[in-house]
Amino acid sequence: MSLFENDEYQWRETYFVLFDAERLPSASVIEDLLRNLNRNYELRDIRSSDDGRFESLTLFSPDDYVAMDLSCITGEEVKEQVTELAEQLRATAAPEELDAIQRIPQCTARLEVYHFEQLVFVGSSGEMDEPDDFMDPGSLLVILDKIAELFDGIVVDPQTNSIL
Repeated sequence: MSLFENDEYQWRETYFVLFDAERLPSASVIEDLLRNLNRNYELRDIRSSDDGRFESLTLFSPDDYVAMDLSCITGEEVKEQVTELAEQLRATAAPEELDAIQRIPQCTARLEVYHFEQLVFVGSSGEMDEPDDFMDPGSLLVILDKIAELFDGIVVDPQTNSIL
């Protein structure tokens, strides 16, 4: 079940990790990586292809009041997007981002990381607390960093058109 269908969570942002599809590890490698990052992460709906490669999972981080849907896309959709994305990024890139941007057109896979905030109800009136009062984005940043390292990938924030 996607977190988009879960009323307890609100979508915040989406990030991409672009990489060579040949570097896509098995679902068990991703699962081990995430479990070793934080023993409190709850992993659900782990899916893999017939050959065992990672396809998708849902991660809950109760301590941070966040959750993430991670899903891998390969094929024509990625090939069509990477050239255009590289051009968009190059237009506003900082000098230190140019090396990563030059690698983007060779990427053949994209990990989509959908970041969600857990909605928290406070008080007896059931009023919703202000957004960001409880959410800690730390787990998102750590996960993006470690996955990019594992995949030798490039983390892109498509909302701000920047590389992390």
